[in-house]
Amino acid sequence: MEKEYTLHKYLNGAATAEEIEQLQADPEYASFLKIAETTTSFDTPSFDEKASFKAISEKINQKPKVKKLNPWATVLKIAAVFAVIVGGYLYFNSLGTTVSTSVAEKEHFNLPDGSEVALNANSTIEYHKKKWNDNRTLNLNGEAYFKVSKGNTFTVHTKNGDITVLGTQFNVFTRDSNLKVVCYEGLVSVAYNDTLVRLPAGTSLQIKEGTVITEDRTTAASPSWLANESNFENAILATVLDELKRQYDIEVDAPKAILNKRFSGSFTHNDLDLALELISAPLNLTYTIEKDHVTLYAAQNK
Repeated sequence: MEKEYTLHKYLNGAATAEEIEQLQADPEYASFLKIAETTTSFDTPSFDEKASFKAISEKINQKPKVKKLNPWATVLKIAAVFAVIVGGYLYFNSLGTTVSTSVAEKEHFNLPDGSEVALNANSTIEYHKKKWNDNRTLNLNGEAYFKVSKGNTFTVHTKNGDITVLGTQFNVFTRDSNLKVVCYEGLVSVAYNDTLVRLPAGTSLQIKEGTVITEDRTTAASPSWLANESNFENAILATVLDELKRQYDIEVDAPKAILNKRFSGSFTHNDLDLALELISAPLNLTYTIEKDHVTLYAAQNK
């Protein structure tokens, strides 16, 4: 223990000459002295606290190195993304074709088999163009008139029921919970709520919330809207005004008290003032127009 203490003093530069001689005389401790003497010749690096702190800060704040990528790898990645986009487009394009009309707009077009379609304002049709000849089925939301070429079964699917024909002319109106089908030529089958109704030419069927409300006959050769006119028979005013808004792209305000008035008549799609006159006069109403906003009043309350 005494020599270990003396060695400790030597390493700290506190040993006397006599104590050093005692250590050198002991072979075990003499080797420690040689190691100590050798290491004293090594240069110990100086430590500058401020400089070290600055270096560490710069290291932390420096921007990460940008790894250079293989240019061909980048090209391949871009090509892969492009392939996915194009493939997705082709896939969805093959699924269906959509034809839509905006408010105050109508569209006439032919289906792949030559069947003619007239699409009323604010309506949409979806069908499979490539599969059409094998499956003549389309989805309708809104109103459309069909002149169907003869062939296999032709089906119009709506959320309120399905209309099936072989070759005929008919009109379908489907909005909200209302469905109205008019057959102008041939025979039409209407399926709803596990019920099937067959409509021969000159007959119509109107369904609201799954219940038949009217079954009428018609002498018209085609729907009036094809001639830019909307026709109504004992319809509530609210229904008439909804159609007016679709054909003219306007806002209409009216007191609730008059919205349940019954209207039989028609209005044109080409002249807003005339259309409002045709609606207002039979119901003893008046109106004002400010830009795209129409307000209706009971005549005595204006």
